[in-house]
Amino acid sequence: MTFKLHKPLSMLLLSGALLLGPTSCKDFLEEQAPSALTPDSFYTIPDHAEAAIAAVYADLRGMYGGAGIFSSTWQMLEAPTGTSTTETAQNSDLNNLYSLVYDGNTAHIINAWGSLYRVIANANLVLDKVPGITPMNADQKARILAEARFLRAYAYFHAVRLWGDVPLITKPQDTTTEDFNPARTPQEQVYNQIVADLVEAEKAPLAWMNQNGRVGMAAVKSQLAKVYLTMAGFPLSKGATHFKLAADKAFEVITYANANPTAIGLFPTYMNVHDERLENRLEHIFSLQYNVVVAGNPMGNMFPNFKAVTFAGPGGTGSTVPVAAFYNSYETGDLRAKDQEGWFYTTYFTNGNGARFNLGAPYIFKHFNFVANGIEGIPGTRNDNLNVPQIRYAEVLLTYAEAQNELGPPTQAAYDAYKRVRDRAKLTTPAIGTFTQASFREAVWRERWWELCYEQITWYDMVRLRRSFNPTTRQFVNFVGAISPSSNAPYQEKHLLFPIPRPELLNNPNLKTQNPGYPGV
Repeated sequence: MTFKLHKPLSMLLLSGALLLGPTSCKDFLEEQAPSALTPDSFYTIPDHAEAAIAAVYADLRGMYGGAGIFSSTWQMLEAPTGTSTTETAQNSDLNNLYSLVYDGNTAHIINAWGSLYRVIANANLVLDKVPGITPMNADQKARILAEARFLRAYAYFHAVRLWGDVPLITKPQDTTTEDFNPARTPQEQVYNQIVADLVEAEKAPLAWMNQNGRVGMAAVKSQLAKVYLTMAGFPLSKGATHFKLAADKAFEVITYANANPTAIGLFPTYMNVHDERLENRLEHIFSLQYNVVVAGNPMGNMFPNFKAVTFAGPGGTGSTVPVAAFYNSYETGDLRAKDQEGWFYTTYFTNGNGARFNLGAPYIFKHFNFVANGIEGIPGTRNDNLNVPQIRYAEVLLTYAEAQNELGPPTQAAYDAYKRVRDRAKLTTPAIGTFTQASFREAVWRERWWELCYEQITWYDMVRLRRSFNPTTRQFVNFVGAISPSSNAPYQEKHLLFPIPRPELLNNPNLKTQNPGYPGV
């Protein structure tokens, strides 16, 4: 295993500059030259702590970086779901993901491992070094440490769901460290560390929401609810105890939202969800931050292939586009499937702001930035600063509805949470009395597929539920043996985990065996 232990500190300082305020000349005069800095000498003043945590935030974008021609790493979480397909087929690794024949050589998988462990490594440095900085405001220190714990938990939550047993590393590493080549840790221990980090982060004096994009209390509690919901399902199968933990934690966020409707809630229209001017507000509980000065929005592979939907004219890769059957599975009248109203578009404006033209098929509109790309009569700014949502309030509502329902028959509170999501879609929801526990369970699952599609959530739902959605029947079937609508290939037991990247197996003999069903080294 090759760990990226920490960034060169001059780069770390640069990464943090955008999130820091002015620093006095005296502070800089007292610092060492960047070429002389080491982790021990760097973490000496509060501004160093701010720069270090800013670098960890920057590392989060690694999961959304490039993965060869016409592809990005995030597509590994969309291609296998059966909700998307490709128009270009020019990236062999992406084709293998769609066809369910990926292995440890697939670039997306290699990139994901490296990017997640980079977040972990730099979060570990913050957690190890920042406590020793004195003098430092106690609340500032507690906030930074809480953010580092959240970000480490975020990375491990991805890693454990992708690969199962993964190395659990909670201290900075170097070549002299005893476990520099660590073995894999049983996944239950990894989950326990994730929970411990988030529970500890809850104790910090965090604002509930932060318009600066930093982690807030709502993000910590919402992430805890997601973790508990996952632990309740496969592979840990914790069941009722963790469904209750998930429901209770999600309900804390809902309770705060009900009391503070201008701080947390659903946007009134879907257009608000992908309006860069409303980022880090209301529904956006936690997002990856993008600005073209540092990095522009990475979801361009959802643009249709060679169609003039942006200021750039005919272009786009079309390497993630909807499967027609999934698009057609939405209920009649659902605004999420209506052209330019929700998550899809079937027409747009030439070069972003000209005459309307027909796209010939539905495409994904969810991450389309009309401010940057243009909209009818208004040219785009050409700067795609749209963030990528990681937790929306809609997910919190559905997490609560699902978890609460597993504790008994549908309650009014669970029904209300489910109905709120449907109300925005302008759908009529059957009365609570028409649902059984079993029928409400699948109704909430369907809503998760329709509401949270193309947000890199669906694959994780498939794995924890061991279910695949049949868009033709709108029913859920067993994962193993189900046919992926995007490839007509069956899901196998091995697909419940991704393969360990082959370079990691070659570099670290302590990782030992590959995940079942995949070729080893």
